[in-house]
Amino acid sequence: MALRHAVLAALLDGEYSGYQLAKAFDVGVANFWHALPQQLYAELTKLEKEGLVAGRQVVQETRPNKRLFQVTRAGLAELEQFAAGSSKPSFIRDDLLVKVQAADRIGTGPVIEQLEERAAVAQAKVELFGKLLRQMRGDADEEEFLLRGERIGPYLTCLRGLAFEQDNRDWCLRIAAVLRKRQSTPAER
Repeated sequence: MALRHAVLAALLDGEYSGYQLAKAFDVGVANFWHALPQQLYAELTKLEKEGLVAGRQVVQETRPNKRLFQVTRAGLAELEQFAAGSSKPSFIRDDLLVKVQAADRIGTGPVIEQLEERAAVAQAKVELFGKLLRQMRGDADEEEFLLRGERIGPYLTCLRGLAFEQDNRDWCLRIAAVLRKRQSTPAER
């Protein structure tokens, strides 16, 4: 997947400025695709040149003018073509796992600390995703929303983000506990 597809998917809900797109990425898309604001602005420029998004200038009195972007029919066709293609399996690439891999031969104190920090960050994301999910479904319960909700794609990706962060939190806490217990239990020789 290229950044272009993530940007096009994020723009499906309406017009966004580059700033609003960056905020939307932080809240909704970041659970499956990370991009810096500068990358998003550059991608919007490319997509507009290719006719996949249309931009329009909005004149503002008290602030600098801004551009709003929306997906064009060609952009939607690009997304449809992307969706029809096969997806590559994902993989984990995480420096903390390298540290855990080496835990038998290095001091584990810093690794335990980093695992606990990662668990705290994951917990904050769990809470954020829970809040976002409640906002998206409004008064509907989840099963009703999944069956009849107007736009469930963002909800479904948020569910994946929630599951990922819950698993990440639980794994980090478990491994930190294992390493801490091993510190206090002498190894048999």
